[in-house]
Amino acid sequence: MKILLLDPFHGAAGDMITGALLDCGADRERVIRAMASVVAEPAITRVTRAGISALMVETRANPAHRTLAKVMERLDATAGAVPEDALVMARKVFLRINAAEETVHGKHPHFHEVGADDAIADVIGACTALHTLGVEGVTVFPVALGRGTGSGSHGIFPIPAPATAAILNGSGLTVMPGDDDGELCTPTGAALLAEFSTVRSEDLARYSITAVGYGAGSRDTARAPNVLRAMVIDTAPAGAGSLPGDDCVDILETNVDDVNGEVIAHALARLMEAGARDTCALPVIMKKGRPGYLIRVICTPESSVSLAGLMARELGTLGIRCIPSVHRFIAERTTLDVDVRIGEHRRSLPVKCGWMAGEVYTLKAEFDNARDWAAGIGVPVQDVLHAAEEAGWRQVRGFRKPAGDR
Repeated sequence: MKILLLDPFHGAAGDMITGALLDCGADRERVIRAMASVVAEPAITRVTRAGISALMVETRANPAHRTLAKVMERLDATAGAVPEDALVMARKVFLRINAAEETVHGKHPHFHEVGADDAIADVIGACTALHTLGVEGVTVFPVALGRGTGSGSHGIFPIPAPATAAILNGSGLTVMPGDDDGELCTPTGAALLAEFSTVRSEDLARYSITAVGYGAGSRDTARAPNVLRAMVIDTAPAGAGSLPGDDCVDILETNVDDVNGEVIAHALARLMEAGARDTCALPVIMKKGRPGYLIRVICTPESSVSLAGLMARELGTLGIRCIPSVHRFIAERTTLDVDVRIGEHRRSLPVKCGWMAGEVYTLKAEFDNARDWAAGIGVPVQDVLHAAEEAGWRQVRGFRKPAGDR
């Protein structure tokens, strides 16, 4: 599985993202043609930032204030020069920015900096570059925001800018202040990262790096490189029909016959919170025909001692069996955010994908997110789960169709 990792450890802006993707091997000719449909042909040069070689993308455009409708018209005019998938993504980026602006300012008549041709060209360039890389998912590492204050069309603002904070709110992206003063992540950069992100970093285990690229910002300080790093990785699925092997795990087991269901449920939840990979309670018939439960915990060898202690305390059991170093085979798993519509309601929900031999073979909506939304809009949770999984299959249809559609 081919994944793009974006590491905005010194911030993010549209031109930095485009430069990093080009440096990773995106189609330069198609990116230039797409950007040139909005502005004059951009300048792409190799520069150094604190000793790191990076690509810098510069667009030449005059400031402009536009409504969202005018920005969308500007995007529509690029059809033919911009791949359709990239154009759809660019529209979603500006919808994110518009929603954030309205959260901060209320209904507003115009975009300011983000409505200029250079911002539109940066978004189109980044989306086209991502499209030409042909990756199957994107992971975004923690985003550096900066410190202090900045200035814009609305005057002095705290960093992160209000629009940037609104875009990142609810995006699922992790952020950090970073080491530098000033605005490191722009609203355009935040919206691109939020739209690109589909795979959580914790879902990645082992992988090989196949390409590395750096995109440069305009600032050049000796102390820290003003760059964004991109890496294309291959998670190297096993051969057709097989599942990749995971690290060895320990299995902890104990039998209980004097603990009620509420206590067992609480114990299982506590064990998961403490780092167990999986837990379950199985009904069994114990000695002398007494009904009871077999409590089973799957965990890493490093955590087995502490989890065994927790099992003993929560369940009151006097003995816990440990089956050590059991090798297990698991499917590669990623989490995909999909747009779900139910009636007039619309929301992005996560679904978990299982991969085998480079294809999605199973897909399941995350229950807690579906349950919360179902309660909020007053529909059965089954309807939300079904809609989310249908949306997920539509999104990954190029990789694998669900059994019912074949």
